[in-house]
Amino acid sequence: MEEKILSGKKNGMAVLLAILLAYVAAIAILIISVISREQQGSSFGNVAGLTLSIIFISLGWIFLLGLKVLKPQEALVLTLFGKYIGTLKENGFYFVNPFCVGVNPASQTKLSQSGDVSEAGGIAAMANGSQSVRVSGDYGSRKLSLKIMTLNNSRQKINDCLGNPVEIGIAVTWRIVDTAKAVFNVNNYKEFLSLQCDSALRQVVRIYPYDVAPNVDTTGDGVADEGSLRGSSEIVALRIRDEIQKRVEEAGIEIVEARITYLAYAPEIAAVMLQRQQASAIIDARKMIVDGAVGMVEMALERLGEKNVVQLDEERKAAMVSNLLVVLCGNHDPQPIVNSGSLY
Repeated sequence: MEEKILSGKKNGMAVLLAILLAYVAAIAILIISVISREQQGSSFGNVAGLTLSIIFISLGWIFLLGLKVLKPQEALVLTLFGKYIGTLKENGFYFVNPFCVGVNPASQTKLSQSGDVSEAGGIAAMANGSQSVRVSGDYGSRKLSLKIMTLNNSRQKINDCLGNPVEIGIAVTWRIVDTAKAVFNVNNYKEFLSLQCDSALRQVVRIYPYDVAPNVDTTGDGVADEGSLRGSSEIVALRIRDEIQKRVEEAGIEIVEARITYLAYAPEIAAVMLQRQQASAIIDARKMIVDGAVGMVEMALERLGEKNVVQLDEERKAAMVSNLLVVLCGNHDPQPIVNSGSLY
């Protein structure tokens, strides 16, 4: 479906004035015809004027249906007896065929996004259960918004590439660039966008681990890398955006940006993963402490040997090393013991 832009129809004000003048003229003719008929009797001119004025007064309002007002960043897709005739995109006061009908299949659909706030109406859950759709009590506007909007999809529980369940949420910034595709290529472009966001998110998240893991290839080049959901959020967001864009191209939608708004382990494994992270941090800290302690012991022995402060045999060196390591690597402050006797 090719989009056709209608231009040169910004004559709504002139048509409105003409209709109002025609109504005034019809009412005047009606009054004059009635008075003339009462004074002079029935005549062809009086009957014709009376008939035409009554017809226009009864049916002239139909021309008012052709008046369309568009604000900036709005569009109106028009069909005439089921045939697509074009789209009004520029702001202004238009007059079109009164029998033209504006088409917007998503006028009743209210997603959890900016610009889609419903004051009244119920909430209906979609088939996948991941996104709420508000259906207002009225039919809504038939105009399409061309503004940039942000879709906040609800959090989803997805298994990463290691099988760990994680909860993730995204915010997708989007806009309509082709009104004909958005209206005619899909049944409801808002629901379509929400479903494709969910699908693309699952597709991308399954490629990455939550945190850096060995022997995991996230780029598809056959080489293990350090990509992860937590550490490579910018790259992951870019891949999510590209994946969604491929899926909504036929709906005339442009994905401006996609961002991760929430990322965490699922509650059922969050405590275990926290213990794992704490254990890893403790091991790293212990390793650093031991490396530092060994260096300090080595330096102490070298300094004692260089200054000839004391001569120690191998057995006493081993005892000194053991004591220093206990002091430097212990969890608590050491309690000193003074030896008042002989060293040997």
